[in-house]
Amino acid sequence: MNTLKEAKEAVIEDFSMYDEWLDKYEYLIDLGKKLDAYPEEAKTDDKLIKGCQSRVWLDWSLSGSRLYFRADSDAIITKGIISLLIGVYSGRTSAEIVGDDFSFIDEIGLKENLSPTRSNGLASMIATIRGVAAQNV
Repeated sequence: MNTLKEAKEAVIEDFSMYDEWLDKYEYLIDLGKKLDAYPEEAKTDDKLIKGCQSRVWLDWSLSGSRLYFRADSDAIITKGIISLLIGVYSGRTSAEIVGDDFSFIDEIGLKENLSPTRSNGLASMIATIRGVAAQNV
């Protein structure tokens, strides 16, 4: 597994390949399509991320000192966003996640190119991932 820094640099590099935001949105959509299947029976209210306009479910497990995430959303771009986040943070230690500033999101320009409601949802996703990590440090 690559380091957290390497994972974030790979995302920045992937996004830099596209000049237009329409192409970056297509990339996000493709990421969402590659998410592992999320079981319908796991789509429960306690797994919903609060603060997202779309419905986003996030589940996690702890193996040793590492957190593993799985997620789904009923909106295609939002599904890509959560896929991007868990692609970077799943398999990391709680301390790595809590200690990270998530600045790669700003570096790729994601937050500023989302609608205000999606931007709020992104903030909620980040806060939820951080919160899970903080509970398991």
